[in-house]
Amino acid sequence: MNKVILVGRLAQDPEVRYTQSGKAVASFSLAVNRYAGQGQNSVDFIPIVAWEKLAETCGNNLNKGQRVLVDGRLQIRSYEANDGQKRRVAEVVAQSIEFLERRQTPPSGAAENIDVNSFGKDVFPDEEIPF
Repeated sequence: MNKVILVGRLAQDPEVRYTQSGKAVASFSLAVNRYAGQGQNSVDFIPIVAWEKLAETCGNNLNKGQRVLVDGRLQIRSYEANDGQKRRVAEVVAQSIEFLERRQTPPSGAAENIDVNSFGKDVFPDEEIPF
């Protein structure tokens, strides 16, 4: 079984690119705390890759410093660098990402005084649902 679950903060804004076939791919690093013994903590920076709709969602909704939970799988891939050296990289391919806190600053043009906690408060009895 290959399953990875991480909770951490984005080390930078996600970078969204598109493949030649038009698939979206987002990449970013996740700063994850690690207990290093004797009361010491350390931070690991784990590369995360998201594809297609999840990649676009990350690009539109995630910012540096935001806390998220990433559920995915570990992938080790090889490539040839510009200097001809063969390199290997380990990364987590995200299958789902849960936003653990709201964005600190709203995107440009967005209303700053929207109360997201008020959504869903107007619940109607079943017989009043129009479908």
